[in-house]
Amino acid sequence: MKQDNNIPYKIYLDEQEMPKQWYNVRADMKNKPAPLLNPETHQPMTAEELEEVFCKELVQQELDDTNPYIDIPQEIRDFYKMYRPAPLVRAYCLEEKLQTPAKIYYKFEGNNTSGSHKLNSAIAQAYYAKQQGLKGVTTETGAGQWGTALSMACSYFDLDCQVYMVKCSYEQKPFRREVMRTYGAKVTPSPSMTTEVGKKILAEHPGTTGSLGCAISEAVEQATTHEGYRYVLGSVLNQVLLHQSIIGLETKAALDKYGVKADIIIGCAGGGSNLGGLISPFMGEKLRGEADYKFIAVEPASCPSLTRGKYAYDFCDTGKVCPLQKMYTLGSGFIPSANHAGGLRYHGMSSVLSQLFDDGLMEARSVEQTEVFAAAEQFARIEGILPAPESSHAIKVAIDEAMKCKETGEEKTIVFGLTGTGYFDMYAYESFHDGKMKDYIPTDEELAASLAGLPKMD
Repeated sequence: MKQDNNIPYKIYLDEQEMPKQWYNVRADMKNKPAPLLNPETHQPMTAEELEEVFCKELVQQELDDTNPYIDIPQEIRDFYKMYRPAPLVRAYCLEEKLQTPAKIYYKFEGNNTSGSHKLNSAIAQAYYAKQQGLKGVTTETGAGQWGTALSMACSYFDLDCQVYMVKCSYEQKPFRREVMRTYGAKVTPSPSMTTEVGKKILAEHPGTTGSLGCAISEAVEQATTHEGYRYVLGSVLNQVLLHQSIIGLETKAALDKYGVKADIIIGCAGGGSNLGGLISPFMGEKLRGEADYKFIAVEPASCPSLTRGKYAYDFCDTGKVCPLQKMYTLGSGFIPSANHAGGLRYHGMSSVLSQLFDDGLMEARSVEQTEVFAAAEQFARIEGILPAPESSHAIKVAIDEAMKCKETGEEKTIVFGLTGTGYFDMYAYESFHDGKMKDYIPTDEELAASLAGLPKMD
């Protein structure tokens, strides 16, 4: 393995170099994300209305589009120190195997028991719930990373944690479910008969395998009908991207430490938490005219909100009880194919990322899951880390970009987000290895039918 003399295999920051503030990219956006709307009046949601669902301090963060930096409370920073700063790794072995002149780096977020980046926001949201004196929180989870992270955070602060897990994931990923239960969470397959909206969805779609939109509806109903509870979310919302900005801030600090300038920054994209967190400080530089980067959002071809969705106001959930958000969406009733094993299954994209994409500040690509798992296997064999299926979308495109450099001879620097590990996703890997995994791309007719359910706006 040929190694640059001045660039270590792993770049670590010390505790003193860990960010003390989150970065709010909305402060530097010329075109701000459109406001959340009341689903009944279609008027911008007030703080008071949002506080019926979310924690009070988190509502302030959700609505803040002027302050570029927000202090990270000391108690959250102390928790972060258990697994942060996270390493930025130079993929020397991958570079050598590909015989590419490109320089490849990945930010590894899997060095914690939850196995992913989700803990960065889970601990923040649990902290603010505890500060507010709540009994507990409710949430949804798809592949299970968010539910696992939140169960850990709630255990730390002695909060009750109720998780509605997408039914097909509940059945496919029993080990992640059991980690949540180990940390004290109550895990319910969604849609379920425990909520009114769950009963309604099951009546309309008997035998459904569920979706994040279904699970969100149930979690919101559970929170708003029980005193002392609030709903928390692991992606999509502004507050989540804010908390996840610690990923990008650490990445930029590590690159700056060795005088490295990124050319291409790549992240997997479902609701937008890790992609938004990774690119935020770099996007800030681009917005302020200080530097330029190529940003690539990678999503599954089976749930292609950016590449095939519509930029419009839509419900954030299948039950249509949450606020309306302007985003690239496939329609709140969209349910990914049951054979989709790679996560990233939310029907819409963060309003922040949707606005940035619509403004032409980043691009998006969709990839099929068999090629994603092929890239995951290749990466595991070369770099020695078994990646989460979600992360492997970014790996696939990072390899593609590195091979383009091989063809052109360009020495570009590529940075991608490795959001976590795939040790709880072995049924999906088994399906791939046994040749049973199939690709599914929704037809134009299927998407049109789903998009027909978009709310009628004045």
